[in-house]
Amino acid sequence: MSYRNKTYVAFASEDIHLYRLMEAWRESKHIDFNFFDAHDLYISRDTSMPETIKRNLRERMKNAKQVVLLGSPDCKRKGGDGRSFLAHEIDVMMEFKLPIVVANVSGSREVDRDVIPSPLLRAEYYTISVSFQPAIIKEALEEYVPFFNRGNLSGSHYYKAEVYKRLGI
Repeated sequence: MSYRNKTYVAFASEDIHLYRLMEAWRESKHIDFNFFDAHDLYISRDTSMPETIKRNLRERMKNAKQVVLLGSPDCKRKGGDGRSFLAHEIDVMMEFKLPIVVANVSGSREVDRDVIPSPLLRAEYYTISVSFQPAIIKEALEEYVPFFNRGNLSGSHYYKAEVYKRLGI
């Protein structure tokens, strides 16, 4: 097994612009946000066969210690359809028991069941939902992951308003 030090960002293809925004946050000197991107590994071409793409997605996740899932209606739809690449990613996340931070692209700070794929909800998979903002995503990656690794919690959770206030958002 590979050394797990990467953050895997999963999203519906319709939300790729938000993934690009996260990359811009990482590169900005004015935003305290960083992640080691698992997408830099095992690159697939648009012409790759679906089996090859799924195999490469699995290999990327072998290097991930955590996941940021961009929660949107498209994410819910595709992540629960059983056919899409995102549905495959959700299955592999759960198989590998990876901590999942759901970043609500709507800006919601609470659990929004309308953006979380149904396999995660059905399994009562332990996730933390946050707004799509760098400071709270960073907080979740630093604080939620150790709780996840204890393995004794389940279901969807969110941070109280005090955490956002402490972070100045």
